[in-house]
Amino acid sequence: MNTAERFNNYLQEKLDEREAKGLLRTLVSNAGKTDFSSNDYFGFSTSALYNITGEDVGFGGTGSRSITGNCAAAEEAERTVAAFHKQEAALIFNSGYMANVGLFSTIAGKGDTYISDEYIHASIIDGMRLSHAGRLKFKHNDTEDLEKKLIHTQGRVFVVVESIYSMDGDEAPLVEIAALCHKHGALLLVDEAHATGIYGEKGEGLVCAYNLQKDVYAVVYTFGKAIGLHGAAVAGSKELRDYLINNARSFIFTTALPPHTYMQIKNAYQLLPTADRKTLKERIAYFRKQAEQLKGVEFLESYSPIQGVLIGDNFKAKALAQHLSEKGFFVRAILSPTVPVGKERLRVCLHAFNTTQEIDVLLTEVKNYFA
Repeated sequence: MNTAERFNNYLQEKLDEREAKGLLRTLVSNAGKTDFSSNDYFGFSTSALYNITGEDVGFGGTGSRSITGNCAAAEEAERTVAAFHKQEAALIFNSGYMANVGLFSTIAGKGDTYISDEYIHASIIDGMRLSHAGRLKFKHNDTEDLEKKLIHTQGRVFVVVESIYSMDGDEAPLVEIAALCHKHGALLLVDEAHATGIYGEKGEGLVCAYNLQKDVYAVVYTFGKAIGLHGAAVAGSKELRDYLINNARSFIFTTALPPHTYMQIKNAYQLLPTADRKTLKERIAYFRKQAEQLKGVEFLESYSPIQGVLIGDNFKAKALAQHLSEKGFFVRAILSPTVPVGKERLRVCLHAFNTTQEIDVLLTEVKNYFA
């Protein structure tokens, strides 16, 4: 047995260990199934406005933005994003992960401190780790615990939250957190991944909905959720944009998005004000009302499109997801350690295009499984 074969055996042992714990991830397709899993809340990913094949643009990024990959379409899209979210400037990254890693690895350093919600996204955690700044966590959505951390922190302090949390679907108390940051001289950073397009008069997100643009130093808006595309933008001051261009490694050392993607992003922002937020809210309210009538099934308390059926066991969560798949529904199980042990769940994402009948059948199958 050669060295490569021995190492492959080692990798297989690690995979077998994950499988024995119910943690093995596999790639699956949702083709032909009713979608209760994607973050494409309005079905924008199939919008005709994204079809720009007739445009005379290239199909490749050709290089990084700082070398050959910059183009008028990129800068136009960034101006559109900034204006829509009522920010001074924006910088587009190739994905939400890259935006968070770029921002959080760059904006703070040794001697600085991050104070983040304990349920913050993995991409933010990775970025903070790369920064060499100090890191503290506060209890989820607990402003009293946050203030305790703020009182005992020195130097430049950055408070980090998501406006809507991706696993629980609950909302951060942004107004209270912004007030605490102002009181203690901290800078507030907000990831609006699951609020973009959903909240605000035109889908601007919760920072704008609560008129907190001047109270939040930087906001991350991703395009892979309600917008139905790919990429993300960090929005804030012109100085922040220029600083990221010069220091964010996930921006500097990667090939730019192709020009047509920037054009699609601009088109998406023209489409967002027309998104059917009314129907989406009605579907959320309907799901909540029907779920409350199910006895013996525990649901997370969420009023966003992200709903959760608490299972409390990796194997049982995966088994329920498989059962629903066999019934024609695409719903994914969320396992520990992605969520805390004992909080394993089925994550249901609601869409404006889901019907009340589909919701009824889905919940009936959940009820029957627990019966």
